[in-house]
Amino acid sequence: MQTPALPPQGATVRARRWRRLRRSVALPLAALALSGCTIPTFGASPGVTSSSKSVFHLWQGFSIGAVIIGALVIALILWSVIRYRRKSDNIPKQSQYHVPLELAYTIVPILIVFGLFAATLVVENKETSNPNTNVVVDVNAFQWGWKFTYPGTNALVYGQTTQDPVMVIPVNTNVHVNLTSSDVIHGFYVKDFNFSRYALPGVRNQFTLRAQSTGTFFGQCTQLCGLYHSLMWFRVKVVSQSEYQSWITTFDNPAAAAAAKLARKTTAEQTSSLVPSKASTTKFGR
Repeated sequence: MQTPALPPQGATVRARRWRRLRRSVALPLAALALSGCTIPTFGASPGVTSSSKSVFHLWQGFSIGAVIIGALVIALILWSVIRYRRKSDNIPKQSQYHVPLELAYTIVPILIVFGLFAATLVVENKETSNPNTNVVVDVNAFQWGWKFTYPGTNALVYGQTTQDPVMVIPVNTNVHVNLTSSDVIHGFYVKDFNFSRYALPGVRNQFTLRAQSTGTFFGQCTQLCGLYHSLMWFRVKVVSQSEYQSWITTFDNPAAAAAAKLARKTTAEQTSSLVPSKASTTKFGR
């Protein structure tokens, strides 16, 4: 005579189920924590320019939406696994078509995509706008450094490899930037601006920055451009209007004027094949 199987010793069935559920919930939470995700910034900079703040808020919205949708999907998967797990060898009841549910999971994702597209379009229009301004900076990238000249003035900042050039701009002012490259593809990137743009040989990329707080912000080249790419750094220093004007006047001398003229001539020769990346009907500069 066979002895009937004894019930498992120790924890009850309910306790074991609760333990499994806790593990199922803990695993995705641990994966999120170990991924290095920082809340509430989600790895992005809050931004110091008008457009970078919009980009940051858009990134936050995308990240929060992704977390909510991901959590919902995981919850539905776990619920399905637990609710419809195999209980016997009998074939479960079969069902077809659930029109309201099918309409919901078809229409809702489409609405989400349209919402993301609309929000992106609004922020992108801010990012690519070029409002009129009298402050212009010509940024020229080369192996392996940066040259900043200010049309209408004698200001010139030049640095390469171990040097660390500083682009000085006034706060709460639209600053138009003409970005060029003298040799290969470089990348103009400032983390606190949430902004990156290619510096391409033969192309003049144009964009406008408006910093809303003073300070010094780190920038670097983001394209692998050769041997000393890792040393191709620069800084953006945002100062008050009066400090900016005082800094500009420090170049009002014959030596600085000659250096700026030579720098502009050299850049023009190196980028003589420039083609505007976007037709502009507004004249910038003074």
